[in-house]
Amino acid sequence: MEGLFRHYIRTHRLLMKHLNDLLEKYQLSYSLWQVIVYLKDSGTSTLVDISNYYQVEKPGITRRVHRLQESGLIKEVPSTNRREKNIELTSEGKRVYQVCREEITALEHSISEGLTEEEKQIAFQFLMKIQDNILSKEGFRSE
Repeated sequence: MEGLFRHYIRTHRLLMKHLNDLLEKYQLSYSLWQVIVYLKDSGTSTLVDISNYYQVEKPGITRRVHRLQESGLIKEVPSTNRREKNIELTSEGKRVYQVCREEITALEHSISEGLTEEEKQIAFQFLMKIQDNILSKEGFRSE
């Protein structure tokens, strides 16, 4: 099917625009939101944990973490390894997560309006298979 990736990328960009517009009210972007979600799901983590999970270079994660610390959404916590920086969500970070999560869930429902549960499941499986194929290719990195 020619044009599949072109349509996927266009759809991805439209979705990122909507997500960034939604998150902008909270002085966030999708890249900052990713760090918040990771910490919400995983709890106290290191920059290396987050960097490895998203396959993003550590300096990029470091910049995001500094910005979130300045916003009071995450904080550094003591670590047994002085070379690693442990971080976690603050109570304000957890509150912002919850508010944004509700709005993002509403957006997800809105943009998937008209799709059956079976179509949603097929789309999810399709995207997971594409992701697995990309990750299995040597030299490919996802962000």
